Amino acid sequence: MNGIEATRRIVAANDATRVLVLTTFDDDASLYGALQAGASGFLVKDVSLDDMLAAIRVIAAGDALIAPSMTRRLVDALTGRAARPAVSTGVEAITEREREVLTLIGRGRSNAEIAAELVISGATAKAHVARLLTKLDARDRVQLVILAYEFGLVKPSGM
Repeated sequence: MNGIEATRRIVAANDATRVLVLTTFDDDASLYGALQAGASGFLVKDVSLDDMLAAIRVIAAGDALIAPSMTRRLVDALTGRAARPAVSTGVEAITEREREVLTLIGRGRSNAEIAAELVISGATAKAHVARLLTKLDARDRVQLVILAYEFGLVKPSGM
């Protein structure tokens, strides 16, 4: 099996497991496939040992990380400057408030910032984020950011 299928199976077996994909493939299909399979991180094998160790720490802490060499292409794809990955239809399943929260996540806001901006408690903001993760079948906030761009809720600055 390939790394994407292995990632899918690992995540399906234990959703709490974080997967950092380390690959020789520096292409969009591999990146999108890994993220859709549930990977929390994606690095190309030419990464330095220090960067790899830092990435492992980031992923273990519950955050997500994408190789800097891939980030520009991902942003271009999400902003319409390159071919986009298939768009999920999950946006219809979320409430208006969840749409507001997803928009703020897409703008890089933390739960505390979301709570302050929407005048809700931190616990309520966290609950909205958790529901979005479930409803949109997203593994982490990085996938929510991607979906916010795909759904057209967030546009890059200057556009």
